[in-house]
Order: sequence, then C-alpha cells, then structure tokens
Amino acid sequence: MIDSLIVGFDRALRTLSGTAASSRPIPGAALPSPELTADERRHAAGLMRVNHTGEVCAQALYSAQALVARNPELRARFAGAAREEEDHLAWTQTRLAELNDRVSLLNPLWYAGSFAIGVAAGLAGDRVNLGFVVETERQVEEHLTGHIDALPDADAKSRAIVATMRDDEARHGAMAQEAGAVDLPLPARELMRVAAGVMKALAYRI
Repeated sequence: MIDSLIVGFDRALRTLSGTAASSRPIPGAALPSPELTADERRHAAGLMRVNHTGEVCAQALYSAQALVARNPELRARFAGAAREEEDHLAWTQTRLAELNDRVSLLNPLWYAGSFAIGVAAGLAGDRVNLGFVVETERQVEEHLTGHIDALPDADAKSRAIVATMRDDEARHGAMAQEAGAVDLPLPARELMRVAAGVMKALAYRI
C-alpha cells in the first residue's frame, strides 16, 4: 500500500506539473505544421485542451482504481493503462504548446474529483471497477470521434494524435470487458455523461 501511495503521488505530481513523458513517438510528428487561421487555431487548441484534461482525469482514475483494486492482476492492468494514458497526456500537452496555448487552469480540480470517483468505483468491487472503465472508455471513444470530425480540416497533426488516442481507449475498454466487467446501471452511465459534458464545456474555455 505504501509503495502504491508513493507511485500515485509521483503520478499526480507529473500530471499536474506538466512533466509527463511519452514512451512512444507523437503521432503525426513528421507532418508539416498546418496553416490555420486565428479562429481555427483557437478552436483546435480548445479541443486539444479538453483532450488533455481528459487525460488528467484518466491518470487520476487509473491511479485511484489501482490503489483500491483487490486483485493484484487487476492492479497491474490499471497501472499499465495509466502508463499508456501518460503518452496521451504528453502528446496533447505538446500539441497545445505548438498551438501557442495552455492546459486547463482547472486541472487540479479535475484530478482531485476524478481520483475520488476512481476510489468510489474501486471500493464497489473489482467487477464494478472494470465496468466503470468500460463505460468511461466507451464515452471517451465517442467523444474523440467527435473531435476528429470537429478539428479544422487542415489540422492533420492534431487529428493524428486524437485518432491514436481513440484506438488506445477502445483497446482499454475491450480489455476491461474481457476481464469480467459488469454493465453499470443506466443512471450511473447518464451521470457520467453529464459530468463529462460539464468538464468539456469548462476545459474548452478555461
């Protein structure tokens, strides 16, 4: 438990300090920088800020779920997923810098709230914990598909990042389903969707 707490604290510091590192190359890094109007750049940055905030939340969720998971194999799965999500965190932060913009000012709030939700999901039992992952990744995959369509046509660099992220999220959800996830009740799924909508609306601007 002490080791897990130390790892979790280190992950929180890296996430919120902006020092997350990627273990994989940034998708689309070799593509030329697109010619974007001021409005297109602002819109692309807003969408990538939302995606970065989503990855902040993912770090908190997976850290919390790994901390309280009862099954050692499940803890290892969550830790592995968190490492992949850290790639996403680094990619979106790099793209925001390329767009001359910043991450959400509310990221500490998002992290704390997501950590609390992750603990609650984990304490409900491993199968519910996995079910929460499945529903989260399903909604994130849907959200990223929407961003691929919403990004400016010229912004192939951002689109390449988002497409790779979507593939990873779909794989995480499938792994959780195969590991024995149970379906969450409809009210829980709808509450998750509403909470995500609030986060996206605020993170796009703040």
